[in-house]
Amino acid sequence: MSANQDDGEQGPKCSFSTYIAEGDQLYLKGEYIKSIESYTTALSLQPDDKHCLVARSRCYLRMGDPGSALRDAEASLKEDRGFFKGMYQKAEALYAMGDFEFALVFYHRGHKLRPELQEFRLGIQKAQEAIDNSVGSPSSVKLENKGDLSFFQRKDEGKKGKSKSPVRPLKKEKKLQSKKESPKSGKTVRQLLGELYSDKEYLEKLLKDEDLISGNLRSGLKVQDLILSGISYLDTRTEFWRQQKPIYARERDRKLMQQKWKKTREGKPSDPNRYILQSLEEIDKALTLGNAEGSCKKARQVLKVVQAWSDEDVPNKIEVLGNLHSFIGNALIDMGDMEGALDSHKKDLDLARQSNLSEAKSRALDNIGRVYARIGKFPQAIEAWEEKIPLTKTSLEKTWLFHEIGRCHLELGRYAEGREYGEHSLVAAGETGDDEWQLNACVLVAQSEGERHLSNAWECMVKAT
Repeated sequence: MSANQDDGEQGPKCSFSTYIAEGDQLYLKGEYIKSIESYTTALSLQPDDKHCLVARSRCYLRMGDPGSALRDAEASLKEDRGFFKGMYQKAEALYAMGDFEFALVFYHRGHKLRPELQEFRLGIQKAQEAIDNSVGSPSSVKLENKGDLSFFQRKDEGKKGKSKSPVRPLKKEKKLQSKKESPKSGKTVRQLLGELYSDKEYLEKLLKDEDLISGNLRSGLKVQDLILSGISYLDTRTEFWRQQKPIYARERDRKLMQQKWKKTREGKPSDPNRYILQSLEEIDKALTLGNAEGSCKKARQVLKVVQAWSDEDVPNKIEVLGNLHSFIGNALIDMGDMEGALDSHKKDLDLARQSNLSEAKSRALDNIGRVYARIGKFPQAIEAWEEKIPLTKTSLEKTWLFHEIGRCHLELGRYAEGREYGEHSLVAAGETGDDEWQLNACVLVAQSEGERHLSNAWECMVKAT
């Protein structure tokens, strides 16, 4: 009996949702280790919860452990290959590991599933840029006829001389080259590691202390192994940063930055597209991390800059302005300023209609409906969402949309309409095979029917459970 009690005390003492909420709060505070512990405890209760796996994967990525992040992301996709959050997290993990080509594949897959999300578009751009920086474009490579070409000349002439003779001086040249390049490679590592380079130097000095490295820690781990693991980690990060942005690309960017500082006095960056891309990434990152005020402030600053540019500077100016208004509106929702959020999303809608941008129009109508629903203006929310219906592209999007419209009708006491949209949501959820949304749709139908026929409502509730 006591053994059973001990087992009970060692197990989780709270519910699954409690541990999830605790992990989310710790993540926002930057306490990633504690957050992982909370998510791990939650997974011990529900091992296959895909949302929890994605949340823990995100923590591993923040801690610089992309391997563990990739494992969790792949586990979240095990049951549902079309789970877009797991697909995005897998792409992020692959990108952090330096597998830019595979990351690009999954960014594209996610964008195909959810084209309205900014994260996948930005992921495609940064992965493509990383590939270009690592490989380069063929047009940028210029071959020159320099050096000792006698080996190839002899081969073309068909002479079968000794092949070892021309190789020996090449080895000497390589040795000399390596000696000449060693200072440059050290400088390269210093540039790549930045502030971490001093840590690498310190660890290398410790390796020279024979008395120190011969000792063991209390845990039994050798001091030498611990130091070598630290150096190995820094070498791995150096190689990753070298692939992501080589030194020649950094030198190019530094020159561009110098040009940018010169031209900012005149009011315009040297590369508007690059400036916009980096700014959108910063705005989205701040909003994702819960810094709504910082995201809103940055978006408004960029909005003023872009508004001052001509269409020649930014060919897709209308689309960029719409994205910025959308970011501002979403940040204001998190800040509780619903009136300001509604105004920003309406500006996004006006720009989308002006340039006939269907994706932007769908996004704006979605956000407008959400704001109206939050402040209790359900007729206006229904109007906005019903206008969005023809613009939906996936069954999952239709499932959510029909469900929300039905909820609004239910709040207004329009039970027949609520049931109708609940049934539409149930059909769309059946097409996606999403059990959770099928359950939500059945509950909506049951609630709508409950005000009219209690017996039919009971049947719907039994079906939902």
